[in-house]
Amino acid sequence: MGPIVYISRTESFSACHRLHSNNLTDEENAKVFGKCNNPNGHGHNYKVEVVLRGPVDPVTGMVFNLVDLKKYIAEGIMALLDHKHLDKDVPYFKDVVSSAENIAVFIWNQLKSRLPDNLLYEVKIHETDKNVAFYRGETT
Repeated sequence: MGPIVYISRTESFSACHRLHSNNLTDEENAKVFGKCNNPNGHGHNYKVEVVLRGPVDPVTGMVFNLVDLKKYIAEGIMALLDHKHLDKDVPYFKDVVSSAENIAVFIWNQLKSRLPDNLLYEVKIHETDKNVAFYRGETT
């Protein structure tokens, strides 16, 4: 086995959402989420970083073909999330709070099914310049 290298691809998308839990009352939601619980939602220009980890192929010199990764990101993320209202347009978020943490998990699941096993290392979602969520497929 050769060296293990991390590669990443970054894309941006714009989307609207409302932080709201169906398990809380309207009053509790307002208290927990504040202005992010606005009934009309609010928008972000998200940045998503997808990190792959694997051995460098001695023939191609690549961990994974970034052209293929770009295609998988377009199909599994951009087509589903870009210029969408996450809570209304993405079935996954019907009963799941569309927090940055849950968006990272959603993206992980979308890409995991498209990529070879054990290649996806991390999904990082920047909701703002200051708020970032990381997910590496771990569960409790």
